[in-house]
Amino acid sequence: MPAAADCYPDTLLSVDQARDRLLRTLVPVAAVETVALDAADGRVLARDVVAAISLPPFAQAAMDGYALDHRDVAGAASPVRLPLSGRVAAGAAPGPLLPGTAVRIFTGAPLPQGADTVLMQEEAVLDGDVLLAPSGLIPGRHCRAVGEDMAAGTMALPAGRRLSPAAVALAAALGERALAVRTPLTVALLSTGDEVRPAGEPLAPGAIHDANGPLLTALLRRLGCRVVPAGIVGDDRDALTTALSSLKADMILSSGGVSAGEEDHVKAAVAALGGIDFWRLALKPGKPLAFGRVGATPFLGLPGNPFAAFAAFLALGRPLVQRLSGETVADPPRVTVRCGFSHGRAPGKREYLRVLLRQEGAETVAHLAGAGGSAALSSLALADAVAEVEEGRDSLRPGDALTVIALHGLF
Repeated sequence: MPAAADCYPDTLLSVDQARDRLLRTLVPVAAVETVALDAADGRVLARDVVAAISLPPFAQAAMDGYALDHRDVAGAASPVRLPLSGRVAAGAAPGPLLPGTAVRIFTGAPLPQGADTVLMQEEAVLDGDVLLAPSGLIPGRHCRAVGEDMAAGTMALPAGRRLSPAAVALAAALGERALAVRTPLTVALLSTGDEVRPAGEPLAPGAIHDANGPLLTALLRRLGCRVVPAGIVGDDRDALTTALSSLKADMILSSGGVSAGEEDHVKAAVAALGGIDFWRLALKPGKPLAFGRVGATPFLGLPGNPFAAFAAFLALGRPLVQRLSGETVADPPRVTVRCGFSHGRAPGKREYLRVLLRQEGAETVAHLAGAGGSAALSSLALADAVAEVEEGRDSLRPGDALTVIALHGLF
């Protein structure tokens, strides 16, 4: 990682440049452990899961009804009489289908050898113990073929994905009892500022409650991290240096104190303890940001204003956590909607705006969520999505195409 002198203090890095630089620098640090399936949800898979069996492992009925050989009714001018020769329930091991007969069968039950079609019970007509099977039945109707869902030997779950309930269910269906996963990333979280006080503590004149700590704690936990609270440190270089040097974690995350003011000491403290790789991002809000190391531990310093901290975490904190956790780094899904507001801007920076999404006729339209300042939290709490305005784009007008990142499910 470059030394502090190489951090280009007068240059704004684009979000993409900073992200690429960050990801080139780092490798996963989370270790590997094996956990039971009931503890695997939300964890990052450490080793590929290859299907040891096919799904389904045998041909089976997809509906309750009657199993038969379609050739027994092919070309018939009228319903064909097929005596019932058996009954097959789920979990049974039936013998071969007797020629010229049908069997009663239930959803999930194995198809007898020789049967290739199921007439569902709602369409079946019986004459005592004889099925009156219509002609022209399509082979394979209401049947599940071996491996229809997944063939044995197929890559079922690739290493690096964060496991969802459905992924855990797939592993169970394939017979896996435990999975190799990454250990939770340990993140030391530090808030800075002489004015910052813990939530609930009485406020002296000029003081504010710490919103960034709870915000970033929640974001980190939703990404599967174990958060180590490092408290609040005032705007004092020696105190910051002492606090940072004492932290033991896989990653250090701070908020505040990374700008160029006289009371901003985080960069200097980090540079003294390890190094600054880059700071100052072409992002609005979120320009003051520092990435470097404390000793050998990756460090990310976010701005102090809450939405600026959120925007910078979205742009760089999320991929940083993914990389260190061993998760496959993936951009958040983006969709295009219609802009429902006017917004003046100068090109040159990527900009994030808090928006509400509303269905208006056949189109989804984005409206500003409320107060737009980088310190405003109410609009972030209300927002459905973040509008992402590209660096080269000028002012927005109602009706323009607008790219948004939905917040639901992102963290």
